[in-house]
Amino acid sequence: MGKSVTLLILSWMLISTASAYHIIGGEIYYRTVGFNATNGTYRYIFILKLYRDGDFVCGTRQGCLDYFENPVPVNIFNASGQRVTAARMMEIKTTRPIRDTLKNPCLAPQTIYLEVAFYESDTIDLAPVPGGYTVSYQRCCRGEALTNIYNSEREGSTFYTVIPGSDSRPGNNSAYFGIDEAPVICSGLPFRYNYSATDPDGDSLTYSLCSALAGGTSRTSEAVSPPPYTTTVSYIPPYHGGAPMGGNPAMSIDNNGLITGVPDRSGKFVVSVCVSEWDRATGRLLGVHHKDILITVYNCVTRITASTPSLLNHCNDTLGFAVPITNNSVAGFTSTYQWTFSDGTDTITDSRNVFFHHFPDTGSYTVKLVVNPGLPCTDSITGRINNYPGLRTGFTINGLCRENPVQFNDTSSYRYGHIVSRQWDFGVPDTPLDTARIPNPVYRFPRGGVYSISLHLETDRGCAATITQNFRLYEVNPFAGNDTILARGQPLRLQGSGGEIYAWSPPTGLNNPGIPDPLLNWNSEIDLVLRVSNRQGCFGYDTINVKYYTGPEFYIPNAFTPNGDGLNDFFRFTPVGIRDYAYFRIFNRWGELIFDSLDFRRGWDGYYRGRPAAIDTYLWILEGTDLNGQKISKKGTVTLLR
Repeated sequence: MGKSVTLLILSWMLISTASAYHIIGGEIYYRTVGFNATNGTYRYIFILKLYRDGDFVCGTRQGCLDYFENPVPVNIFNASGQRVTAARMMEIKTTRPIRDTLKNPCLAPQTIYLEVAFYESDTIDLAPVPGGYTVSYQRCCRGEALTNIYNSEREGSTFYTVIPGSDSRPGNNSAYFGIDEAPVICSGLPFRYNYSATDPDGDSLTYSLCSALAGGTSRTSEAVSPPPYTTTVSYIPPYHGGAPMGGNPAMSIDNNGLITGVPDRSGKFVVSVCVSEWDRATGRLLGVHHKDILITVYNCVTRITASTPSLLNHCNDTLGFAVPITNNSVAGFTSTYQWTFSDGTDTITDSRNVFFHHFPDTGSYTVKLVVNPGLPCTDSITGRINNYPGLRTGFTINGLCRENPVQFNDTSSYRYGHIVSRQWDFGVPDTPLDTARIPNPVYRFPRGGVYSISLHLETDRGCAATITQNFRLYEVNPFAGNDTILARGQPLRLQGSGGEIYAWSPPTGLNNPGIPDPLLNWNSEIDLVLRVSNRQGCFGYDTINVKYYTGPEFYIPNAFTPNGDGLNDFFRFTPVGIRDYAYFRIFNRWGELIFDSLDFRRGWDGYYRGRPAAIDTYLWILEGTDLNGQKISKKGTVTLLR
């Protein structure tokens, strides 16, 4: 039993997480487009409107959608609740955005963004029958975090419309709501919203607030439940269909479709409006049509605040006397702004965009900004503008190669004043000395690469500007190779690197001194100098020393003095004509291994376990393979002196 319950819970969770969460309202209605006298059927077209939260983003949630499903199924039932045909698929004809913004000069603008999709069916022929037909669409899962519905992302939706039967008016056209908006209102403030419907036949319409209908277990399931539809969403008390937003007074709708009230809480509320359609000739009820809408309530408490820079130093050379002034005020969507300048001019605008004012000449001017002049929600601020344009900034760089210092030249000028301060930053990380304060500094960079060079300028008119250039410095990194000891008669393939163009000197013994890896055949000690350069003309030098001994052989001293004087501080061997090494080990007189390494360049420094080894005689053993592939083994003693 426990396992069965667990499986049921897991199945329910999988169904829930495979749902889409973004639909927050909609309606379905029909049009009668003709009558077929041959078989006595009426021809209908069904229209479905769905609304989604345009700002909603699913992320990576399984099965969650950021778009409208297309197509979607609708089902047709007779008065007995029997489906009369297979589900009919409706495809999107058009979609459009709905952006509604709170427009009030005394309140900060708040915007809600929805999207609406219009679905339309093909023409469907239905014979008039007693009781007529119910056409319905059901779908799982409404928008997230709706204020008046429990777990709104798990609540389904049902939208339906009724076609009158043969005992009434089967050629009817249903009423529908032609208004597609996303109302944005303020908590604590009264609102009036016209939500009247349209009826193509001119029938009498009455309105009421009603409960939003639940239903649907998946996004596009054709297995919908038959009418009547009485299951409502789970409202969070004290909300219900007749009072979906609360308030004081609570929301209400009159018989002209006018919604009024004073909401007392911020949030997103689903409101369902029902319109009853009455035949004017017979007084008979033809059907009840409903639509779910989303009304968003904000806390609109706003302190209108005028804001513009208290001091503005206009320095730019390209704008002349046209000064750009920013408006940073906290204001309403429809606020107005009055600018007054001490040059005898003023301007009124309804835009918060950057405002350009043309002054007649240089000088220091006062500016006053008034938000909402003449309204109770007004505020003002006064600032000063120093209008001294004409600052031109720039600098040049002369230098390409890392081995040479780079020359910087400040080319900046100031028409209506003087440059009084310069600060160069040459862009070398972790180097506090990569700065200068003179007009034309020289700087030697530690390495090649791309550097961000900046120059900060200040003038006697309070102006400041910073300009930046990226600068590439080229370099070569010549490497001729490690100093080498060879057996006489042994050739050496050199391995130069670090640039693009190579030249070895002297050319003695080289098969080609103009390539990075020439072959050296020589028998006496020689120093070879490698010049490396690149296409930019940068160059550098490196040297390799090649010695020749009789060999193949290991040359090993019999004593060393690790006293830190820089002379004979390490015990190491010199390989001549040796291709590789098997081991080099040193033991004390008790047979303890105190050193083991194949790095003949480093050798033993006379320390054992982090402490100076005793003055004594030590045993060493050594083995390697010579250039002819012969194994050479050596052993002996070395005396450590201090």
